[in-house]
Amino acid sequence: MDKPIRILAPHSFREQLSRRAFLRAGTATAGLAIVAAACGNSGSVGSDTTAPASSGGGDWTELEGKATGEWSRKIAKSSGALAMYTWGDYNDPAIVGALAESTLGVTMKVDYYASNEDLITKLSASNGQSGFDIVVPTGPYVPQMIEKGLLQKLNKDLLPNIVNLDANYVGQPWDPNDEYVVCKDWGSAGFLYNTKKITRDLATWADFLDACENEASGNCSVIDAAWDFCGPYFWSQGKSANTTDAADLDAAEKYLVDTLGQHIKAFDSYPSTKIAEGAYSIAVAWTGDARQAYSRIADAGGNPEDWKWVLPGPKTQIFMDTYAIPVGAPNPEAAHAWINWELVPEISIQDLSYHGYHTGMKNMEQLLSELAPDLEKPDMIFFSDEQVKTMEAQEMNEALDRLVDILNKTKAKAGA
Repeated sequence: MDKPIRILAPHSFREQLSRRAFLRAGTATAGLAIVAAACGNSGSVGSDTTAPASSGGGDWTELEGKATGEWSRKIAKSSGALAMYTWGDYNDPAIVGALAESTLGVTMKVDYYASNEDLITKLSASNGQSGFDIVVPTGPYVPQMIEKGLLQKLNKDLLPNIVNLDANYVGQPWDPNDEYVVCKDWGSAGFLYNTKKITRDLATWADFLDACENEASGNCSVIDAAWDFCGPYFWSQGKSANTTDAADLDAAEKYLVDTLGQHIKAFDSYPSTKIAEGAYSIAVAWTGDARQAYSRIADAGGNPEDWKWVLPGPKTQIFMDTYAIPVGAPNPEAAHAWINWELVPEISIQDLSYHGYHTGMKNMEQLLSELAPDLEKPDMIFFSDEQVKTMEAQEMNEALDRLVDILNKTKAKAGA
């Protein structure tokens, strides 16, 4: 790397997530009424299920690695098929493909969703028969998924490499004892715009919305998830995206549905491919997907320098996604084996280099210097203390159903 990376100040991360994103007493089902009604699941399907106690197929093997220091690299061979349901293009293809098969003995199949609501609906409707072994919920949704009986407890005897995670990324408020989930990674969101089509400088969410109404009208893309879609409006108004104030929600609906909707081209949670194809002039994107857009633009014969990345003010979001094993998983031992393998430092950094999100490993600066010294666009992965303080985590509250309704109405207006 040409210059030292300002690795995330972990205390800011911990503060931003620990004082938000937690289900308050009496609101455990708030925000999932629409999902529950859609799938008709009103009871638990057995969340106390825990994976078998065996090591997944035999003795532990200690992998060799390039990173120096005290690291756990224990893996257990497994077998059979392993099905994962996750966000789009969220792992290095080798790690869910040939490398997983040659190292662990499993053959993986990966399906994708656009929002946590889609994930919950799918699992709830299946009544424990989804066929998936690994899912990747965002932290604030975890307590409700536990209450609905959608996730089984982890067998931490099968996850010895969890000791490689930095202490700031374990014991989160949604699973304080780390019984159900393991940190996958964390990131934020902003937008990319084509400076050849939008020639003025954009820096805030208000700038983004204004550009969508003007130069980028009909060529604007937004994330297809309710809180992520509505957040930019609230932040542009200097408000929290977790507001439950009726007047705030009414104003958001009026603007997003009646004003912005007609200008939106796509509700695209993974716009990097379409950006490279020239489909959008401006697009909201999670940080990792935005980072991937630059290489895809180059691969498609475009000029990445024509595109500018913005982490907008005055606020934007912060999230942590997690690995979990759903109740009824056909191959839970293999699921544990694969998640545990992802916590090997060399594998974690390989995945980080591809998807572009902080994976929560301890001694991250050392790992990068030893394993990824030429990491591209590290400023889109690691954020300063000042940047983290501007990021807001999602809360699960009674406004979520309204946000889902606003998203659906905006889609209808855009389609019309």
